[in-house]
Amino acid sequence: MPRTAIVRKLKGLEEFVDVTAVSPLMAEKGWAFKKAADHEVPGSEDDPLYGYSNIREFYFKVNPEYDGRFTVPLLWDKKTESIVNNESAEIIRMFNTAFNEQLPADKAKLDLYPKELQKEIDGINEWVYDTVNNGVYKTGFATTQTAYEANIGPLFASLDRLEGILKGKDYLVGNTLTEADVRLFTTIVRFDPVYHGHFKCNYGQIRHNYPEINRWMKNLYWNNATFRDTTNFEHIKIHYYWSHKQINPTGIVPLGPKPNIEPL
Repeated sequence: MPRTAIVRKLKGLEEFVDVTAVSPLMAEKGWAFKKAADHEVPGSEDDPLYGYSNIREFYFKVNPEYDGRFTVPLLWDKKTESIVNNESAEIIRMFNTAFNEQLPADKAKLDLYPKELQKEIDGINEWVYDTVNNGVYKTGFATTQTAYEANIGPLFASLDRLEGILKGKDYLVGNTLTEADVRLFTTIVRFDPVYHGHFKCNYGQIRHNYPEINRWMKNLYWNNATFRDTTNFEHIKIHYYWSHKQINPTGIVPLGPKPNIEPL
């Protein structure tokens, strides 16, 4: 949800799109609402529409024979009682323009995918998604040494590349906040607290080895309340360390790093 939550808040869509936070404790039946979670985690909520226990029930409401993955975010149309979309990259594009005619001028003016930068944004998104956003998962969920080594190299090569791109810059593309920043932020802000240890992405840490990326991330987090307000480190760490029993069978959630993100 974080990418969609960030754009929702940046664009001022709170009156148009409600948000319900599932529990970070993902178990056998997938994402659960507060009442069905193994134990209560502050910040998780119950389903206000149908009183469902799990996200999967929304998928089955649309198609009782559904046999795919039960993923979040899930954008639900309350009038037609149907799924609009469950892909964050597509949802943030919708949020960027779909409500502009009904928004105040300052919010409508904010364009995270401006036409003149689209080619560059798409180019960065492509390799960042493959080697960084998805790269941490390909590294962390590797079940052979060969697969692990095949993915950790491209991940850190791309971090090196991003370090160079961000040198002396506050944003990835142009001199403005774009969806490329939003899409990268959610991976980088989780890197030291989760991916470095839990997913064995341990060639280096953002705070110690990537000063430009670290500065960029801290600027977004501390200078833009939207990024700070939509980042819940407790939920992030509990989800990964508790839910992935094949990687962390004890379910112990580490207390570090301290702090989760450094001050400016």
